[in-house]
Amino acid sequence: MIRAKKVYFRASKTDIDRLFACNRESALVWNECLRLAKEYHLEHKKWMSKSELQKQTKGKFHLHSQSIQAVCHKYLFARDSSHQAIKKGKTTTRYPYKKKKHYNTKWAKDGFKIHPNGKIELSMGVHNGKRKKPIVVHASNLPQENIKEIELCYDNGLYLAVSFEDGQENKPYQSSHSVGVDMGEIHTLSAFCENGQALIVTGRKIRSLHRFRNKKLAEIQRLQSKCRKGSRQWKKYQRAKQYILSRSEKQLQDALHKATRNFVEWCVKQSISDVYVGNPEGVQRNTRKKKKTNRKQAQKLSNWSFGKVKDYLKYKLAQDGIKMHEVDESYTSQTCPVCRRKQRVSSRNYVCSCGYHEHRDVHGARNILSRAIYGEMLPFDIPTKLKYLRIA
Repeated sequence: MIRAKKVYFRASKTDIDRLFACNRESALVWNECLRLAKEYHLEHKKWMSKSELQKQTKGKFHLHSQSIQAVCHKYLFARDSSHQAIKKGKTTTRYPYKKKKHYNTKWAKDGFKIHPNGKIELSMGVHNGKRKKPIVVHASNLPQENIKEIELCYDNGLYLAVSFEDGQENKPYQSSHSVGVDMGEIHTLSAFCENGQALIVTGRKIRSLHRFRNKKLAEIQRLQSKCRKGSRQWKKYQRAKQYILSRSEKQLQDALHKATRNFVEWCVKQSISDVYVGNPEGVQRNTRKKKKTNRKQAQKLSNWSFGKVKDYLKYKLAQDGIKMHEVDESYTSQTCPVCRRKQRVSSRNYVCSCGYHEHRDVHGARNILSRAIYGEMLPFDIPTKLKYLRIA
């Protein structure tokens, strides 16, 4: 399985400057892709192909040939992803058009050489018939497995994103129990298994991290608005904002990984083979236009990272041989499975006049599982055994 790891390194000042220059050169490749694709479309009334784009950019830039191709591939992926989103009806999606000043540089296959002592030589390719001197960096925590790619990234400092093959294969799929999952902004994951076991993974830590980040950014923004743009004080506040964004992003990522890992471990203990996840896509869009959504609620919905949760779940479940399926979750939190009555609830418990009652999020997970198995929302004649997990 392909995995990734952040690797920090040391290098001479000259090579550090060359690394920054690589990211500036990669940005020029991206901008050239935008220009070439636009001109080609205006002239031929169709998209530029992969081979034609690589041919037009070959040998134009002071980078390794594979590094140039990597930028072209990223542009093509962004273009195709935008096309698929537009076909699905997402009107706010645009094709790539923004020019960049910095862009990550990638070295693949023959673009780098790793020595046993941690020394890495990053090739700069051949230009005008002469091979350029490679960039040399030293790292102490490189993975021991077969390294596939190295990408130069920046987050309050340069680091290497190393992709490697860990030699492990996903466990085979074996049909067993199924579980319904309701993702939420307060509780990150709420699950109900057909054997009656239920799990709630709280997301209050993630919520507090978002709230703290937004509060600090607002304070800095108020101070920065009183400064002249581009002044020394303005730049100081700008660096402070970048620091807060970087640190909070790492904290949020750690919390999401812990939440999803706890859920997967619970699935393994319950011998679960299929996970049915409700898809809340669209609930966070156009929150300002919705009359019933106030400012605080709109901010909470916009901070909801359900896309990352799904991505983390997908590959972690696959490692243990568990399949993940997406299910339409419309009205699953409002509909009573016994009498089919729809009602909104403001408390954490769903109570119906027919006598049915359940924790609101577990109730949603129950209906998601029922819709996935039976095609409609039916009651499970089994008591719920709830387990509650709090992320530290």
